Amino acid sequence: MSGKNLGIIILAAGEGTRMKSALPKVLHALAGKPMLGHVIDTAKALTPKKIVVITGHGRGLVEGYIKANHGGTQTAVQDPQNGTGHAVMMAKDTYGGFGGDILILLGDCPLVRAETLSKILSAKGDNPLALVGMETGDPGKYGRLVMAEDGLEKIVEFAEATEAEKNITLCNSGVMIAGAKDLFGVLDKLSNDNTKGEYYLTDVIALLREDGHKIPVIRENQKEFQGVNTKSELANVEKALQKRLRLAALEAGVTLIDPMSVHFSHDTKLGADVTVWPHVVFGEGVNVEEGATIHSFSHLEHCIVRKGASVGPYARLRPGADIGEGAKIGNFVEVKKSKIGKGAKASHLSYIGDANVGAGANIGAGVI
Repeated sequence: MSGKNLGIIILAAGEGTRMKSALPKVLHALAGKPMLGHVIDTAKALTPKKIVVITGHGRGLVEGYIKANHGGTQTAVQDPQNGTGHAVMMAKDTYGGFGGDILILLGDCPLVRAETLSKILSAKGDNPLALVGMETGDPGKYGRLVMAEDGLEKIVEFAEATEAEKNITLCNSGVMIAGAKDLFGVLDKLSNDNTKGEYYLTDVIALLREDGHKIPVIRENQKEFQGVNTKSELANVEKALQKRLRLAALEAGVTLIDPMSVHFSHDTKLGADVTVWPHVVFGEGVNVEEGATIHSFSHLEHCIVRKGASVGPYARLRPGADIGEGAKIGNFVEVKKSKIGKGAKASHLSYIGDANVGAGANIGAGVI
C-alpha cells in the first residue's frame, strides 16, 4: 500500500489512572523516549499521507511534545473521553473525503514494528476491516475475539464478557485497519448502551457483520502488542525493548561482555568492534565510534567517544564531552562540555569541565 492511500490514527487520550502519575500515560519514557514517540516513529516508517494523534488527558503536555519532536503530525481532541469509538470519531473531520485505508494504533503500545504493520496492511485485501488478534496464555482484561467459520464474529470487552467468553485466549490487540469510508460510516451507528456508557470501537465488528461483511483476523504474537497501563507493565516493556536494542547492537558487531547488564537509549550509536563491559548506562545522544572500549560502571549521555578511545571504569561523560581518538578517561573521572584531544589521558580521580585538553596531554590525579 502506498503512503498516499494510508492514514493513521493514534489513540492517546486516556488518563492512565493505574500509572498513579501526574504525567500523561503516553509520555512515560522507554529507553529515554516517550511511549507515544515510539509509536509515532513506527507510524512514520509506513510513509502515510497523514498521522493524527487523538489527545485528551494532559492535552497540553502531549501536544507540546508532539509539536517539539514530531513536526507534521496532526492532533484532534477528545473531550470528554467517552470510549475508543468516540476517540476515532474525533478524527473524522481531519480525514474528510479521504478514500484510502486508516490504520488505528495505540499510544501505549510501543513495541509494534513497522515490518509487522506492513504485513497487516497487506492482509486486509478488499475487506472493509481487518483486525490484529493475539494469542495469549493469560488474557487478563483484554477484549476477547469470538470467531465464526468465516472470520471474526464479534469482540467482547472484558466488562461485558460471559464466563465462557472470558476463557477465550485469542484477544484484541487494539490494532486494526479499515477503509476510511467504511470506518466512519459505521462509527455513526455506535451505541453507548453498555456497562461503562462508552462508545466502543470494537462494536464496529458486529455492525459490519450485520451488513454481511467478513472480518479477517491477523494473528500475531502478544509480545509485540503489549500495552502499558501500570508501572509494572512499563518495566516489563522496558525490559523487552532493552533486549531488542542489545540484540541489534550484537548483530552490528558490538561486543557486549554481559548484555543483560547494559542499558541503552533508543538512539545509542555504537560502531563495529566497540567493546562494552558490564553495568554501563547509555543515556540519550551517545555516539561511540569503532574500536572504542567502555568499561564497567560508566554513565554516558549526549557525548561522543571517538575511534579507539577508552572510558572507565566508573567514568561519567556528561553532555558536550568529546573524547578524542585513542584518548583515555579512567576511573572516577567526570567530563562535561570538554574536548579531549587525540591520545590524551585523564586516568583517575579528576573533573574536566568546559575545557579543551590538547592531544597527548596527561591530566594527573585530583585535577579539577
